[in-house]
Amino acid sequence: MAGGTIGPVGVSKERAKEYQGKVTPYVVMACLVAAIGGSIFGYDIGISGGVTSMDPFLEKFFPTVYHKKNSGSDSNYCKYDNQGLAAFTSSLYLAGLVASIVASPITRSYGRRASIICGGISFLVGAALNAAAVNIIMLILGRIMLGVGIGFGNQAVPLYLSEMAPAHLRGALNMMFQLATTLGIFTATMVNYGTERLQPWGWRLSLGLAAVPAVLMTVGGFFLPETPNNLLERGFPDEGRRVLEKIRGTSRVEAELADMDEASQLAMSIKHPFKNILEPRNRPQLVLAVFMPAFQILTGINSILFYAPVLFQSMGFKDRAALYSSVLTGAVLCGSTLISIATVDRVGRRALLISGGIQMIVCQVAVAVMLGMKLPDSGELSKDYSVVVVAVICLFVLAFGWSWGPLGWTVPSEIFPLETRSAGQSITVAVNLLFTFAIAQSFLSLLCSLKFGIFLFFAGWIALMTLFVGFFLPETKGVPIEEMILQWGKHWFWKKIVPPSPIDDDVSYGKP
Repeated sequence: MAGGTIGPVGVSKERAKEYQGKVTPYVVMACLVAAIGGSIFGYDIGISGGVTSMDPFLEKFFPTVYHKKNSGSDSNYCKYDNQGLAAFTSSLYLAGLVASIVASPITRSYGRRASIICGGISFLVGAALNAAAVNIIMLILGRIMLGVGIGFGNQAVPLYLSEMAPAHLRGALNMMFQLATTLGIFTATMVNYGTERLQPWGWRLSLGLAAVPAVLMTVGGFFLPETPNNLLERGFPDEGRRVLEKIRGTSRVEAELADMDEASQLAMSIKHPFKNILEPRNRPQLVLAVFMPAFQILTGINSILFYAPVLFQSMGFKDRAALYSSVLTGAVLCGSTLISIATVDRVGRRALLISGGIQMIVCQVAVAVMLGMKLPDSGELSKDYSVVVVAVICLFVLAFGWSWGPLGWTVPSEIFPLETRSAGQSITVAVNLLFTFAIAQSFLSLLCSLKFGIFLFFAGWIALMTLFVGFFLPETKGVPIEEMILQWGKHWFWKKIVPPSPIDDDVSYGKP
């Protein structure tokens, strides 16, 4: 018990076999509305790279980059190397990092809905500022407000989805967040492809259309029910039972409610969740909350998604061809998420993460070899090699889309006990946004310095994270969220660290 107090110890036995209920239209609709928060995140990822490749935008805000791009005198890999341009993309994620920490106590004390609504409003303000920007200060201020929206949304939405979903379909429903993210990315690339023709104000439309998912998220948030887990945590047991019965479609919810009640009793006794998360019983979750989002970004996927048009132009593609290629990668990412949704609760998290990692390593090495052999410092790839490079990048995006893309969010959101769940999700989001900021700010410089070696750099990290999953991630498929704490005592490594729990040894959810 944190702080040496005497009191509840959380979920003490496994009741999963006693859970009743089914997937109701009510819970599906609630998850769909909440997942719109993912489309906000995805839209910004997809829109940034396209806007920063548009000449009118560069000429207005980054004239140095504009002249360097069109002079033809710089290396293919260095024509966009500018810290100011990188800051346009990365400032959002730095703001989101700070906002995700602020969002934790709000999410815990006022509910998941409150954070979802706050995120939607902040993003709406940011979209308006960006669309109307007349100078770099207004542009960056808009990006900061977008970051605040993403910080709140990414903190609350995955938690909301995990707590509302029934255990046997939690992976698929939780991935609504990632599916919405990929749909946002694809939508953004299509918008960029269209607005690039609308010179000189097309970039304003691209940035301003971010208001659409923001409005949907804000308005939808007012109609969402609060999760039963959070209602019990905040001291509303009758309302929590009512919501649980409604989303499960049955009044026979005693077993699941008992798990939630035990978890909420401990949660209410914890006054400082960020301190409690350092306790030995929460050590495995803390490690995964740091490493899973860090590794997700170190795959290099954000470099491709942020700067897809920039990256393809660096490889010698023309403006329209670069935008078309980024649309293709966005479509592949969106489609591959459907594969993950269909398989995650059947084959499990570990199998998808490991197989996806292996495929990504092969693709990153293949791109590095082709660019190293065929792309000169100036000039262009041949048409045949360009097609092959785009195809291999699409295979990389495909692997990410059914493995680390959705599961980098799903796994951390489902492993924490109730008393540290909002704090744990804040750490996950903060680490994700910290690494996203670092990659966004440094990628253009790294591309200039390492050239094709940038793909080998990311391949090395993917190899490391694939081994990490193989050794340290237990299978979480089908484990009720409030009983996840019992899994660590079964794992070959974590059982040496966490205190023993009173569990039924004959019950197992899968391989440790």
